[in-house]
Amino acid sequence: MSEDLVRLLDGNTFVVSEESGDVDASPTIPTGLFSFDTRFLSRWILTVDGVRLSPLTVDDIEYFEARFFLVPATSTPLTDPAVSVIRQRSIDGGLTERLIVVNHQADPVDLRVRVDVGSDFADLFEIKDVRHKKGTYYARVEDGCLRLGYQRAEFRRETVVSSTTPAQVDENGLSYEVHIGPHAEWVTELRVRALGVHGRGIRESLEGRPVRPRRELRRDLERWLAEAPRLTCDCESLTRTYRRSLVDLAALRFTPLTTGGRSLPAAGLPWFMAVFGRDSILTSLQALPFAPDLAATTLRLLALTQGSVLDDFREEEPGKILHELRYGESIGFEEQPHSPYFGSADATPLYVVLLDEYERWSGDADTVRRLERAGRAALRWIDEYGDLLGDGYVRYQRRNERTGLDNQCWKDSWDSISYRDGRLPGLPRATCELQGNAYDAKRRGARLARQFWGDPVYADRLEREAAELKQRFNRDFWVADGEYYALALDADGRQVDALSSNIGHLLWSGIVDESRAGRIAEHLLGPRLFSGWGVRTFATGQARYNPVGYHVGTVWPFDNSFIAWGLRRYGYDREAARIAEGIIDAADLFHGRLPEAFAGYDRELTRYPVHYPTACSPQAWSTGTPLLLLRTMLGMDPRGDHLVARPAVPVKVGRIELLDIPGRWGKADVFGRGRADR
Repeated sequence: MSEDLVRLLDGNTFVVSEESGDVDASPTIPTGLFSFDTRFLSRWILTVDGVRLSPLTVDDIEYFEARFFLVPATSTPLTDPAVSVIRQRSIDGGLTERLIVVNHQADPVDLRVRVDVGSDFADLFEIKDVRHKKGTYYARVEDGCLRLGYQRAEFRRETVVSSTTPAQVDENGLSYEVHIGPHAEWVTELRVRALGVHGRGIRESLEGRPVRPRRELRRDLERWLAEAPRLTCDCESLTRTYRRSLVDLAALRFTPLTTGGRSLPAAGLPWFMAVFGRDSILTSLQALPFAPDLAATTLRLLALTQGSVLDDFREEEPGKILHELRYGESIGFEEQPHSPYFGSADATPLYVVLLDEYERWSGDADTVRRLERAGRAALRWIDEYGDLLGDGYVRYQRRNERTGLDNQCWKDSWDSISYRDGRLPGLPRATCELQGNAYDAKRRGARLARQFWGDPVYADRLEREAAELKQRFNRDFWVADGEYYALALDADGRQVDALSSNIGHLLWSGIVDESRAGRIAEHLLGPRLFSGWGVRTFATGQARYNPVGYHVGTVWPFDNSFIAWGLRRYGYDREAARIAEGIIDAADLFHGRLPEAFAGYDRELTRYPVHYPTACSPQAWSTGTPLLLLRTMLGMDPRGDHLVARPAVPVKVGRIELLDIPGRWGKADVFGRGRADR
């Protein structure tokens, strides 16, 4: 998304506008007011005497609130503006906008202020792939309010716009005839409500909680920040990035009906403001030492929605963890399968990984015992449904030929899995990190079975299967002529031999033989994969390499955070530190907010990381990246009933301290210290 756009959000309600605050819907970029996958405002344009306004500055107050300082577009550098306008906007289940028009002259002025309003009620899936709507629209004026609506059978959405001062309301907007005295101002407040069926607020009907006013949002953010560990650091940019990460995590939280009022992270603004199994799991892993409640809620929700039947349309299977859950029109009429959709092969083993890691950090044995059935079902899925060819490897095969995903690993774009010569393998595919996920899940599942589920026989079996998988994997995936692990195996068991960042995920899973870890570290930090800002998703020299290709050459911050964690696990501390430095430097140049991805150009070519044009920002696992990097740099690791902090890696960010860490130990004093190595 363009950096010129202004984003406000609260969970999966968000508004994206121009720097003037105007919304004029784009066919390719999701600008407008959205809630639960429906656009409730596609047009919101302010004019004064028929003239649109130009921005002077935007005051980004908090994630849910901003101020726009504007003047009429007719103003020139040679003439002082006679009037200016302040738009103070907040998200609160809908949109509230306070308009302040200021007269800067010694004489009174008469102005016509108008807000043009419209809604196409587009499903988020329609923004990129515009389809003919099958329902009916209506617009009417009722009791001084403008009511816009769309209905298709039982699916109904409405936008209601009201004003605190009398307005001339028509089917296209609201107008005001304003008289402002000398050096005086005129004020009104506009309220936009997003309604679902039976005229109830969309959030109340789908989350089961009323709209939260701005003051409550502010108090909630203050509590969230106060409960997080305190970071003290000589490096101002790291401190700023840490706070930005915590604030963005707070912004991305939302509360589905099934979570009992607790929150989990949406995946990313604007395209992925929904539950994503993989994204919620990995973000929860990143944030565990800092916000463990996210993991607890994620585990509970994913257990409640776990697959139970065979359904080709949704690609559901017993024990499988969902990929994505949506609420829009196309879902309700089964034009899309996301109700929920289960098209990911990694979320299920990763669920077991998170369950085990959550207990290690929180000591919450009760939750682990309550979720035993979900954990066992996920482990059973690995062997019964994940192993499509019966050779012991987790593979994926698209079963929904119309709308399903070709690639069901974290690199889920169509061209992300290829041979080094650019050819695409047939399905089913077994990517390397899926095997690492399965290995890790079996080992962690064995610990849970032995310590909490009272089943040592099952634990022994899982440990044996994990050992066999590791041995088999290191034999079949090792590319001898390049000394790295293949990106995947194709349907015939041949190596898909592209060099990619996926090999870094193998380190944090632990499936890599110790004797080969050094070569993997060399590749990850070598010139083909490491750009200077971070590890590229695809190495230079591969036929499909493209520094601005979504999964074939860009740098993904989350990817790098897990790679650094894996390098530290195998004792490659300096290599982990180089990745941490590059990503933290990039974060500083992105004003503390790491985007979903950025271009993979060599750092020598550019003084700044280059934007990827459609990257989500904020995005959950990018927001979690600085948190996992902090854990990695400080060597933070739970062991038994106490905290172990290994010596910090020599990263050039100055002295680092984390204080007041939540966890099973209550609060630790000094959690870890790092020093600069300048």
